[in-house]
Amino acid sequence: MSSGFTFTVFKGHKSGTPKQATTTKPDPLSEDYVLVEVTASGLCGTDLHYRTHDMVLGHEGVGKVQATGPACKLLKKGDRVGWGYEHDSCGLCQLCLSGNETYCHKRAVYGTADRDQGSFATHAVWREAFLFRIPDELSDEDAAPMQCGGATVFNVLHSNSPLHTETVGIMGVGGLGHLGIQFASKMGCRVIVLSGTELKKDEAMRLGAHEFVTMKGKKVLEVSQPLNRLLVCTSAQPNWEQVIPILAPGAWIHPLSVDEGNFEIPYLPLITDAITVQGSTVAPRYIHQRMLEFAALHNIKPIVETFPMTEVGIREAMEKLEQGHMHFRGVLKPELAA
Repeated sequence: MSSGFTFTVFKGHKSGTPKQATTTKPDPLSEDYVLVEVTASGLCGTDLHYRTHDMVLGHEGVGKVQATGPACKLLKKGDRVGWGYEHDSCGLCQLCLSGNETYCHKRAVYGTADRDQGSFATHAVWREAFLFRIPDELSDEDAAPMQCGGATVFNVLHSNSPLHTETVGIMGVGGLGHLGIQFASKMGCRVIVLSGTELKKDEAMRLGAHEFVTMKGKKVLEVSQPLNRLLVCTSAQPNWEQVIPILAPGAWIHPLSVDEGNFEIPYLPLITDAITVQGSTVAPRYIHQRMLEFAALHNIKPIVETFPMTEVGIREAMEKLEQGHMHFRGVLKPELAA
């Protein structure tokens, strides 16, 4: 009898420094489960929240299929696949059947389920139904941050149907914001970037922004066109008294980053200007796959810094992200055997 698949993983630790460990999964694989060899993993801000937890870190994985279970129908050995924040759902409720499985009450997501595996690892075992084919146009390190960061940004633009004539505001030019600029501009929208300083102006314009507005030190913001849609990609809530005046009547606000405390916004303009604040989580599967195809078609790629997938490399990457020094997105790559 086989002893199972045993592979290396990197878990959070009470010290805050990830530690190497092992995980074992059944061999042979059952049902539609797939063994994936990890070739790249994105580092997401959410990973910092779990760095002291006794769980395997990482949820922006890309790798190659090594083995498939008997119920697998689409994937074969050697295929490149990715996975993100959600790993499973019931598949039977109205949310699942309508393509909204990310809100299924029985969903399995990073941090609460499958805590014995993640993308900071040499391998992982996931259901075929929650793996995504990686287009040839995207390298492993390009595709990894798209599994959560790219999917999160694309989801709000796709699900809420922005018109090509819309003006979209991107607040914050970081890991999420620099992808939002690319997606919105390739969708045909006018893109106005709102940032604290001018440090990233040149990069934002190269990525597809049409206008760049510096917010720091200004009481009144001026834009060429009122914003029909605003993607908030900063880690902290903005000064809404400053932002509300540049929103068009009927504008949508999409808070994308995670912040503690309550969401607070001026009450009267919310009513008089018919502003919508729309919460969302990561993309459901059909939108996730569309995101990858759209990115491949339009040459949308994250700007990344790479680190070795070792205890030292993971610690360095996490410290750099926590200190705000990461240049957009960090990607971990396994060290090649000598």
